[in-house]
Amino acid sequence: MTFFPRPPGLAVFLNAGDPPLDVLDDIADMLDECGVDVLELGVPFPDSVSDGPVIRRSADRALAAGTSLEDALGFVERSRSRHRRLRVVVLADWSHTVRPRSMGEVVTAVAGSGAAGVLLHGAPPRVRPELYDRAGAAGLPVVTTCYASSSPQAVAEAAAHASAYVYLITHYGQSGAGPAPDPAVLRAPVDALRALTGAPVAAGFGVRTAADVERVHAAGADAAVVGSTVVACAEAALTGGRDVTADLAALVTGLRPHHRSARSL
Repeated sequence: MTFFPRPPGLAVFLNAGDPPLDVLDDIADMLDECGVDVLELGVPFPDSVSDGPVIRRSADRALAAGTSLEDALGFVERSRSRHRRLRVVVLADWSHTVRPRSMGEVVTAVAGSGAAGVLLHGAPPRVRPELYDRAGAAGLPVVTTCYASSSPQAVAEAAAHASAYVYLITHYGQSGAGPAPDPAVLRAPVDALRALTGAPVAAGFGVRTAADVERVHAAGADAAVVGSTVVACAEAALTGGRDVTADLAALVTGLRPHHRSARSL
């Protein structure tokens, strides 16, 4: 499975249930047509320490609407057969989603939905080996994470267990904040991962514009991940009574100004 067949690849983040799931169906179809490679679909959870106010508000709205893991996986199962290019990776939080159930239950459910991969947020080191083992047995690719400033040991673990891709977080702090990616700073951690794994590298945090996507690609990464900017666009459209899908289409097209739609390929 190739997640980013034509670099610079693009992954975007949205929470399941915000926008509402029926609207999200249309958004996913649009992302596929616009050539977005990956939708990182969050199973909403409260009080994320790694997210800024934009994504936290989104999660709160989705939770208030009653969105569950089952709802998120129902969306994945419903939509996956329609898409030529878009792959959906399910982002689940360890404390809110996995621990009240079990690792085995969640991995089995995510794999059964047909999701292209799983990203486990906030997993303590003691539980990650079980994730790798169970996901491997279920044939479910894993997105691992590390920071640009992570220790060699953390980088080695992320590289060793990335069967989908490595999400390289450009800086510490909350999503939606911090500087634009600097290719001169990112080149070394990208090269360090390249030396250890053949899995793609996708870099995120601080990626807001087409120029930022180009900076990530200039650092040698396979893809850029855009989260808060996408969520903020959806929030503004919903608040303003506009067409969320149309506003997001304009945003993602602008992130890849030279992109041809998947329909033309």
